[in-house]
Amino acid sequence: MTGLSLSLVRGAVTSPFKRAGRPGATLPTGRAVLPPSRTAPGPLAAYREICGFTEPGPLPLTYPHVLGFPLAMRLMTGRDFPLPVLGLVHTWIEITGHRAPLPTDALELTVYAAELAPHRRGTEVTMVTEARLGDELVWESRSGYLSRHATAAEAPPPPSRAAPPHLPAVAEWRLPADLGRRYGAASGDRNPIHLNPLTARLFGFPRHIAHGMWTVARCLAEAGSGSDTGGPQGRILSVRADFKAPVPLPSTVTYATDGNAFQMRGAGRVHLDGSVTREG
Repeated sequence: MTGLSLSLVRGAVTSPFKRAGRPGATLPTGRAVLPPSRTAPGPLAAYREICGFTEPGPLPLTYPHVLGFPLAMRLMTGRDFPLPVLGLVHTWIEITGHRAPLPTDALELTVYAAELAPHRRGTEVTMVTEARLGDELVWESRSGYLSRHATAAEAPPPPSRAAPPHLPAVAEWRLPADLGRRYGAASGDRNPIHLNPLTARLFGFPRHIAHGMWTVARCLAEAGSGSDTGGPQGRILSVRADFKAPVPLPSTVTYATDGNAFQMRGAGRVHLDGSVTREG
């Protein structure tokens, strides 16, 4: 059993004993660290294929997050983490590549919990992942995870944001029923909500759903014209993506973009809304 699978089991055991929204809850101050190591070529090749990164080169912008996710799960399933990991919803992610790490680089990964904040639908935690090459910070991500629960009347309202524009459609993708299992095999994230309808129903989903991080990676692969470096438009330096609605499997989705802003849409709704910044 992998470290990530063990964390999922530990999360299933510890979650019933945690109460989200507990007054005075604090985050653990410890950090999880993976010592410097090179990227395993087999899992990386499988990840490139399932996400649509068709050319070799630097690591896809999303891949260090995949490498660091087991560390995040280790922290979030620990006894001192205040939120139950079962039911946590990945709501947004920001990734910045200060430079493009290569598969041969021995990256050191560090993950820590940065912020615990009230949300109109519960409590949201921000998890940070950092990748260093020697003393240089080469990549970092920040992710929001929401634990839903009843909130007090004084919880702050959501920030005022304009409705996402209806971007021009560029491509249509048919997502097979086994996409969650295939991405889970490539990434190590075998959360039951992504594997099949039966396990997804145990967590309140009528059907199993695509991984949110697959939707981001697939859009970035398309935004870079299939190249990990961004092709003629310039390397993608950063991305911000907001997960709006689950993507049921199987389904057909539309990729839409104006060059920097992008969306994944399907069945009359926006599943993913994001934007990138590029080099130059």
